[in-house]
Formats: sequence, C-alpha cells, structure tokens
Amino acid sequence: MAKLRMKKIELIALLTDSKKIIELIQRRGVVELCKTDEGLPATNVTAVISEFEKFRTTASQALDILDRYSPEKAGISAMLGSRTEVEKHAFGREAMHMEKIMNSAGEIIRNNQLIADAEAQTAQLELKCDTLKQWLGLDIPLNFRGTASTTAFIGTVPYLITADELTQALPTGTSTEIISASKEQTNLFILASKTVEQDIENVLRGLSFIPLTEAESKTPAQLIEDNLNEIKRLAERSEAAEKRIEELATERRELKFTIDYLQMRVDKYDALNSLNFTENTFILTGYIPEKYTELLRKELEAKFTVFIEYTDPAEDEDVPVLLENSRFSAPVESITKMYAMPDKKDVDPTPVMSFFYYLFFGMMLSDAGYGLVMLIGTTIALKRFKLEDTMKKTLTMFRNCGISTIIWGALFGSWFGDIIQVVARDYFGKNITSVALWFQPLDDPIKLLLYSFALGILHLFLGLGVSFKMAWDDGRKADAIFDTVPIYLTITGVAPLAASILVSVPAILKTIGTYLLIAGAILLVLTSGRSSKSIFGKIFGGLYALYNTATGYLSDILSYSRLLALGLATGSIASVINLIGTMPQNMVVKTVLLTVVFLVGHTANLAINLLGAYVHTDRLQFVELFSKFYTGGGREFSPLTVNTKYIKFKEENINE
Repeated sequence: MAKLRMKKIELIALLTDSKKIIELIQRRGVVELCKTDEGLPATNVTAVISEFEKFRTTASQALDILDRYSPEKAGISAMLGSRTEVEKHAFGREAMHMEKIMNSAGEIIRNNQLIADAEAQTAQLELKCDTLKQWLGLDIPLNFRGTASTTAFIGTVPYLITADELTQALPTGTSTEIISASKEQTNLFILASKTVEQDIENVLRGLSFIPLTEAESKTPAQLIEDNLNEIKRLAERSEAAEKRIEELATERRELKFTIDYLQMRVDKYDALNSLNFTENTFILTGYIPEKYTELLRKELEAKFTVFIEYTDPAEDEDVPVLLENSRFSAPVESITKMYAMPDKKDVDPTPVMSFFYYLFFGMMLSDAGYGLVMLIGTTIALKRFKLEDTMKKTLTMFRNCGISTIIWGALFGSWFGDIIQVVARDYFGKNITSVALWFQPLDDPIKLLLYSFALGILHLFLGLGVSFKMAWDDGRKADAIFDTVPIYLTITGVAPLAASILVSVPAILKTIGTYLLIAGAILLVLTSGRSSKSIFGKIFGGLYALYNTATGYLSDILSYSRLLALGLATGSIASVINLIGTMPQNMVVKTVLLTVVFLVGHTANLAINLLGAYVHTDRLQFVELFSKFYTGGGREFSPLTVNTKYIKFKEENINE
C-alpha cells in the first residue's frame, strides 16, 4: 500500500490567532480543510475575496499586456515551469508595496486601452478617407446645399448612370456633374434653380438617389487632409503609450509577486469560510496525513494557544487520497492519476505497474542511441535546474525509461538504427553483421513476438496476483482462490500449445500444458457459477466464465503484440534514415548529407516514436493491467497550500 494513512484533525484556538494559524497551515500545505455543521456561526468573507480577485485580475491583465509589448526572455528553467524561490520576509516586503504596483498595473492597462482606442479610431478614419477619395473631384464643401436662388444635390445613385441619361431625366436648365462612377454606384453633383427643386426631388427619388449627409463645411480634399493628420496624431499617441508600457516592464517581477500574493490572500480568506466561530475561539476541521500530525502539532503548540485532536475518519467519510512511493515508483504516479485515484478499498497501482511501465516503454522505443539522448537530456535538466515536484517526477520517469531503452536497444543491436554498421562499412570498409547482445528483431520477429506475449502474460498474472491478495486480505479467501487460480492454470496451459503453432515446443511442455489447461477449464466451470443457487445456473455460469476467459484473455495477450510492432518501427525507420544519408557516392557529399539527415531524421523519429511508446505503454497499464484489480474513483488530497504561479517559499511545505 502506497497510500498515506489519513487522520481527521480538529483544531480549536483563539479567534485573534485565526489568520496567523491559517497562514501557517497554508505554508505547510498538509491539511485539507472541510466544512462541518457544528451548529456554530461561520464567517462570510465573500466581499473580501471578490476585492482580492478584482485586484488579482487587474495585475494579471497588466502582466499579459507587458508580455505582449515587451516579451520576457524565458530561460530553460522557466520553460520547465520552475518558480522563483524567495524568503518569507522578502515576500512580505514586496507585499507592502502593493499599492504602488497596482498603480503601475492600472497605468499599463490605461495605456493599452489608449492604444486600442487609437487603433479603432484609425480604422474608422481610414475608412472615411477611402470613402472621401471618391469625391475628390468635388471642389466645394460636402454640406453645400445651394444659394439663395439655387438648390444643390450631392449624393449617390446605387448603379452606373451616364450624364446623358441624367440630363434627359432632369428638368431643363439643370447642371449635372458626375464626380465618380463605377458599376456599383455613381456619385453626383446637381445644381438647379429653386423653382424646379420639387421636380428634381421627384426624379431623384425614382432613381433611388441617396443624398450625402455630411455636416462638415469642408471640401473632400480638406477632410482627407484633416483625417490623415488625425491618424498621424493617433499614431504618435499610440507610440507614446506603447513606449510607456515598455518602460513599465521593469515592474514585471513586482507584478508577479503581487499576483501570487493576492492568490494567497484569496485562498486564505476562502479557507476562513470553512471555519466555525464562537465568541472568542474558532474551530478548524479537515484531513491530514498521519505522518505529519506530530510535526504540525509541535509547531502550532509552540507558537499559539491551541487544542488539537487527531481521530480516524469514519467509514462513510469521503477521505482524500495522497500517494507516496519509492524513488523508483514515484515518477509514474502521474500515470495513475491520469487514470483515476484509488479509492479507500483500492491498493495504489503505482508500485505494481512501475517495473513493467519502464520495461515496456524501453522495449517499444528499443534504440540505445535514443535512450542515451533521453538519459543525458533528463539528467542534465534534473541536475542543473531547480524543478517543481511534478516536472521533476516527469523527467525522472523519462530518465528511467531512457535507461530501459538503452538496455533493450543494446540487446537488439540498435544504436540510432544501424549507424555503427553503416559508418564501419562506408568509411572504414569493415563489414559488421550485428552489434546485438541478444538478437536482431528484424532477423527473427517471431522470437520477439513470443517474448512479447510471454511478458504480457506475466503482466496480466501480476494484476491477477494483486486481485488475489486484495480478496484474501478482505477475508474472501475462497473468492481469492477460485477467481484467480483457474485462470493461472488455463493461461499457463494454453501458452505452450499456442506457441507450438509458431515455433517448435518440446513435447513434455505441450503435455504439461494440456493437463494444466484441462484442470483450469474444469475449475472454471465448477467454481465460476458458485454464486448461483440452481444447478443450471452454476453450470451455465461456469461455461460462460470459461468462454469469457478464453476470449477476454486472448484479446488481452494479443494486445502485447504492440511491443513487437513499435520496436520494429523505431529500428526500421532509423535504418531507412541512415540509408538515405549514405546514398551519394562522393564521400564529401555523403558526409554532409548523412550529418544533416542524421540530425533531422533521427530527431523526428525519436519524437514520433517517443509519443507512440508513451501512449501505448499507458494503454497496456490502463486496459490490460488495471482491469484485473483496480477500480479507482478516489479523490486526490487537496490541501490548503501556497498556490502560487511565479514564486515559492524556500520553506514551503512541512516535509521539505
């Protein structure tokens, strides 16, 4: 069992110490608070939380703007998700300057809004300029409506019309000028005596004339010039605002501190909602891993006047789950969490699957050169950078997978495909047939297929063994025996008989396999229907179990053929890459091409097959192994902790 034992904590302390105690518990990160109905009043801090969240949103917006206008040069450590370590007192000093930092954040947002407004106004002005260009032939103001004795019409007809057509349609003595025209519209200027104004309006209405509504008493050329001047002014204002944002980029570090500080305040005050209060005290309840109980008790009792009681959770309580495994198994905890956390009756499958996880991953990738790249890259990252726990476990997992890949690659003789043989042949004139410590899969794929099936059977038997132990420990000893032993016998018996189809198997093994198969099948038929009360139910239940075992386990075992398929794919593609690189006859050209193809081709092959090995190794755990004993459905331990994005305290958790 790799699940930490949980205890229920109940803490009673003075009301005046509530915030300090919550802050200490938050920094230690080992208590998950829960709300209890004790009939005591609680506190409502919704308004305070909303205020902190508003400030945090403002600071986050300002940081996003800085990242857009003045991107930060991120190092490898930042890319790997590492946070900046700070002392608690240094963080407190930064928090004292929050008002100044929020003023800077507000200024950044205001300048960004100026830029956005300038862009919107510029777009509108440019559109106006494009429209006014159609009227550049008009040398009078666009709002001109005539003189004391004349009436002017300036507008558009939504189609192409000629001057002759207009002259014929309008009353005699009317002056008409086409300013510009296209297939879609014709822009007109019409001047006529006031005596025929009504007649012209009637004609224009019939022509679908749309009058121009322009309030400015300027010519189109003057309006375009004014708009261009305004666009220039907006560009200068936008440039000044952008420059100011870049100057405020010096506040980036302080903004990050502020965002994390405000997040901690939100979490802290949200935690206060889980407390119950009396006139002078408060009550805190939650869950804590048993291994941290005494450490937390000593620290709290040394600093505050508190009463702390630890009890075992009730059977019906929704107790959270926290995993803790050895250095070998812990890196693959993320795989378990990806599937589901174990519930209170489950075992942690992480230590069960870890060995086979590394084994199968390396067998699927199966190139020692690729494994060496993985090992070197992950080792450098683990040694050189201060990584978060999650990233550290992930890189450790791939480091272990890299070691497994080196071993399998050496056994199969694959070092960046057949690059050793290629270089020896093309550059030194030596013919090396194989560097495999065991055998080359391409020369004997059936052998690798059988070993894949054998490893798959061991993997499935491991899952059955865990199921046996769980039932036995639960007091269901008959179930433990009858649900697993017949399957062990049946599959063990079938294995040599099935293998004899592909290779020669000694007669003694086939004879033993036959007897084991018969014994397992009989036991399955006789015991699988034991829960039924009728004799027919027992018989048919047993026959169904025999059929289900035969088809289900056949499908499961065949799934392990992917060990062969992915292993062959990696080596085959790598060899093809090397072949392409050595095609030219000229040694200089060959060397250059081989270098380029080697670097590009093997990088791509590693990336593709690394993903394939990861996905299919996960699948073998989830579908084949977990289905034999694992239910899942538990809830992950979620303590009140320093949930920061950019900084971390050097003494953040009680176990660090």
